[in-house]
Amino acid sequence: MAECKPAKTPMHLTCILEKEEVSQKVCQKLYRDPRESHLTTVKRILRYLKGTPNMGLMYEKTSKYRLSVYCDADYAGDRMERKSTSGNYQLLGKNLISWASKRQSTIALSTAEAEYISASLCTTQMLWMKNQLEDLQIFESNIRIFCDNTTAICLSKNPILHSRAKHIEIKHHFIRDYVQKGIVTLKFIDTDHQWADIFTKPLAEDRFSFILKNLNIQNCPE
Repeated sequence: MAECKPAKTPMHLTCILEKEEVSQKVCQKLYRDPRESHLTTVKRILRYLKGTPNMGLMYEKTSKYRLSVYCDADYAGDRMERKSTSGNYQLLGKNLISWASKRQSTIALSTAEAEYISASLCTTQMLWMKNQLEDLQIFESNIRIFCDNTTAICLSKNPILHSRAKHIEIKHHFIRDYVQKGIVTLKFIDTDHQWADIFTKPLAEDRFSFILKNLNIQNCPE
């Protein structure tokens, strides 16, 4: 791969990794039953790394330490199990300090449910970060979580379980308690400015580069 052609993104926009639906193997894990598509995908990642040896995360000096959280979900992105992927990141001021991408353990019945679960999952990380900042004498009275789904935001504010939410696992509803206490506030952000997209699915080159720039990931001086 030393002489390979660099790639602009680590994954092709239409990349799909699957295993055979019918298999006699005892272990169904993809990494124990690799196929040509997986090799092609790994090569794409290596090609991306080839073209970005100096890419790094830049931190700006600032006196503003407000914590902000952005969360998103790729609804039913798993073609086999139809599970969604949660993605989120946290900013301290304008600096990226934490990020995560994780497949949800349950199948969401709607985009709103997937986004609601994603917001709940990132709240746990946010509370841990809040405690760490308090040890450094940085106190946050209200932390904003930005979400691009208005229905998910309404679910976080409504203590009554109706048809859209009564089937959701109880553990995901704890976000409502923190919203009512005023510790967390869910705010709407339009999709164009929801940069957590990068943690949920492959993106087109223009969108991928735009998000990297806004997350302050750029070529570092040698």
